[in-house]
Amino acid sequence: MTIKLWHCHNSRSLRVLWALEEMQLDYKVHSMPFPPRFLEKSFIELNHLGTVPYLEDGETKLTESSAMLLYLAQHYQQDDLSVPVTNPEYGNFLNWLFQSDATLTFPQTLVLRYSQFEAQDRQNSQVSNDYALWFLARLKRLNTHLTEHDYLSANKFTIADIAVGYALYLGELLGLSLHYKPQTLAYLNRLKARPSFIKTVDIGKDIANYEIKPFALET
Repeated sequence: MTIKLWHCHNSRSLRVLWALEEMQLDYKVHSMPFPPRFLEKSFIELNHLGTVPYLEDGETKLTESSAMLLYLAQHYQQDDLSVPVTNPEYGNFLNWLFQSDATLTFPQTLVLRYSQFEAQDRQNSQVSNDYALWFLARLKRLNTHLTEHDYLSANKFTIADIAVGYALYLGELLGLSLHYKPQTLAYLNRLKARPSFIKTVDIGKDIANYEIKPFALET
């Protein structure tokens, strides 16, 4: 059966689109305006959370982008994009994969919410600025790693790079890449130059009803 992915432009579903192209798997993408829980009411019947991405592969139904990456790599035996459990780098690979959300995109969602997604009277520049600084501070481990490595695990491009790369790309949309270390900015540019990223980054743009705006960080 064809893999089905529900997607909003520049959301975390970009990770999954990017991975599907890297893996050359057959898939069908359903692009929606954001937030779909308000603007695409029928979506709630599929995913009660109303969040994107949402993936269906036969009876498998997933709502978390990092889980989707791991599922696709393991279920479809995409060894080139993963790290086997027997590899000494496996634990590090998992840590980068899950750090991408728990540590990196979490503060970004608060920057987005309180700088532009909330109604004007509910926006809060202090919250936005604090969490933007938090995000940049949480890049410390990545900045150090990239001084000696081109990629995150096993000396090759993997789904961990897709997961972390998206967080860096979202930071760029927010204007925070102005504060990236040179090696981290170079890493992001290497990832953005990959044909699969270029092919997928604009999917859904034609129906997108918002544009992420740069955030003026106060340091």
